[in-house]
Amino acid sequence: GFGVGKTTFVGAVSEINPLRTEAVMTSASAGIDDLTHTGDKTTTTVAMDFGRITLDQDLILYLFGTPGQDRFWFMWDDLVRGAIGAVVLVDTRRLADCFPAVDYFENSGLPFVIALNGFDGHQPYTPDEVREALQIGPDTPILTTDARHRADAKSALITLVEHALMARLR
Repeated sequence: GFGVGKTTFVGAVSEINPLRTEAVMTSASAGIDDLTHTGDKTTTTVAMDFGRITLDQDLILYLFGTPGQDRFWFMWDDLVRGAIGAVVLVDTRRLADCFPAVDYFENSGLPFVIALNGFDGHQPYTPDEVREALQIGPDTPILTTDARHRADAKSALITLVEHALMARLR
């Protein structure tokens, strides 16, 4: 979804300076982008964020952060080509905003994990409550994270890799 911390997540964990395609938000987005919980947000991703992290000598992940607005969904098929999986970053204050991403990855068959991004430690729902609300099966990991912290973002990626490997073995 829009403003859930995807750019922050990629920037926190990437070992290279991330490529960002941020643009200043203009009045054109008024009424289109819901700024209710993102009042300080002044820029938005208009193409993608790109980063890289080496998890092991033989395991390098290339990170792609997608724009969160509906009008950019046409890019998703290209951005996920060759992916081992996805981290669906969720702001639990706006849980419904993640439904399209969850639906997309469920329908595509691409392994994914749900990462509940706590804004200033604010987690109004437990992972079990979110699992029930999203109707996510027990095999899909749901974890809490803070997209600003490298260790949290790295842990989410490790969970994703483990989940993707287990999915391939099934």
